[in-house]
Amino acid sequence: MTSQKGLLDLKEVIAMGVGAMVGGGIFSVLGLAMAQSGHAAPVAFGLGAVIALLTGLSYTHLGLRYRSDGGSFTYLERAFTSPNVAGLGGWLLLVGYIGTMGLYAYTFGAYGSALLGSGQNPAMHHLLESLVLLVFLAINLYGVKETGLAELIIVTAKVLILGLFAVIGLTTVQADHLLPVFDKGFVGVVMGAALIFVAYEGFELIPNAVNEMERPERNLRLGILASIVITAAIYILVSLVAVGNLTPEEVKKYGEYALAEAARPFLGQAGFVLIGIAALFSTASAINATLFGTARLGVEMARHKELPHVFSLRRQQNDIPWASLLIITGVTLFFVNAANLTIISSFASSTFLMIFFAINLSAWRLRQEIGIRPLWPLSAMLLSGLSWVVLIVWLWRSDSHAFFWLAAFYAAVVISEFLFSQRRLLFRS
Repeated sequence: MTSQKGLLDLKEVIAMGVGAMVGGGIFSVLGLAMAQSGHAAPVAFGLGAVIALLTGLSYTHLGLRYRSDGGSFTYLERAFTSPNVAGLGGWLLLVGYIGTMGLYAYTFGAYGSALLGSGQNPAMHHLLESLVLLVFLAINLYGVKETGLAELIIVTAKVLILGLFAVIGLTTVQADHLLPVFDKGFVGVVMGAALIFVAYEGFELIPNAVNEMERPERNLRLGILASIVITAAIYILVSLVAVGNLTPEEVKKYGEYALAEAARPFLGQAGFVLIGIAALFSTASAINATLFGTARLGVEMARHKELPHVFSLRRQQNDIPWASLLIITGVTLFFVNAANLTIISSFASSTFLMIFFAINLSAWRLRQEIGIRPLWPLSAMLLSGLSWVVLIVWLWRSDSHAFFWLAAFYAAVVISEFLFSQRRLLFRS
C-alpha cells in the first residue's frame, strides 16, 4: 500500500528494484552463463551481484546528495567539468537501454517460437521480436500506460514462478552436473559474470525516485541493497537448478530458452509452458516499461542539450514524445534483427559495466562531498573494469564479429556526441 502522503514506502521501493532487474534477462542469458561458466554459473551470478551491490552503495550516496530525477547523468555532470563526459554518459545510457530492449525482444521471440513449436524457425523468431516492439510502440504513441497494479501483478507472478521452479527443481538436481565446480576455470566465471551482467541492470533507476520516497535516508539504501540481494538469490537458485538438471549438450542445443527446458525433468511439458509464459509476460512488461522510460530519458537529455533537439519533440495534444519513441524503437528493431544473442547480451552488459564504472569513478571523485568511504567505489571500479576487459578480450579472441559490432556502436556514440549533439565539439554553430 502507498503511504497516506502518496510517497513510496520501503516495500514499494524494493518491488521497483526487483521488478526492474528480474525482467527478461534471466530467461535468455542463463544459457550463455552456463556455456561460459559451466558448473560455476551460480558463482558467476554471485560475482555479478557483488559488483551490483558495491555500485549500489555509490548510487545510494550520490542519490541522497544530489536528489535529482536525472539520475546517472546528473552524477556525471557533478563529477566532471567537461560537459561532453556527461553527454557521452547520457548517450551510453540511452544505447544501453536500447540494448536491454533488444534483449527482451529477442527473448520474447525465442520463447514465443518455442511455445508455438517453431523454436528453430528464424522467420518466426524475427516476426515475433519485431511484432512485440511495434505493438508497444503503438501503445506508447497512443498514450495507453500500464497501471501500477498490473505491473505489480506481473512482477509478483514471475517471481513466484521462478521461486516455484527453484524450490521444486532443487529436489531433482544431479550432483554429477555440479562437480567439479570450476570445470571451465575461474576465467570462465568472470566471463560468464561479464556476459550476463545485464541481468542486474535496473537498480540504478531507484535513485531517480528519491524525491518520491518516505524516509529516503533509510529507504533508498535499504531499497537498493535489498532488491539486489533478493534478485541475486533468485538468480543463483534458478541457475543452480538449471545446471543441476541440464547437460552441456542440452544447454548448447536449447540456448536462449534453456531455462524452460530445465523445467521439463521435474515439471514436464507443463513446466516448459509455465516458464515460457512467464518469459513472455516478463519480457513484454519490461519492453513497455523500458520504452516508456527511455523515450522520456531522451526528451530530458535533449532538454539539457545532451541529445539532438529532435528527441525533445512532443505531440501537442497529449505530450507524447513521438520522435524519441520512433527513433529508439527503430534503432532497437534494426539491432535485434541484425544481431545474435551473444552480440545483444554482450553489448548490453558491456555498456552497463562501463556506465557503472563511470558512476563509481564519479562517487570516488566526489567522495568527500557525498560521504562515502573510498574503498567501496574503488572496489566496484576494479571489479566492473576487470569484467569489462575480460569481456572485450574474449570477444576479440573468440567472436570477432561481435567485437566489431560493439566497436561500431561505441564509435557511433562518440561521433554522435561530438558531431550531432547541441554541445558538439566540432562544427559549432
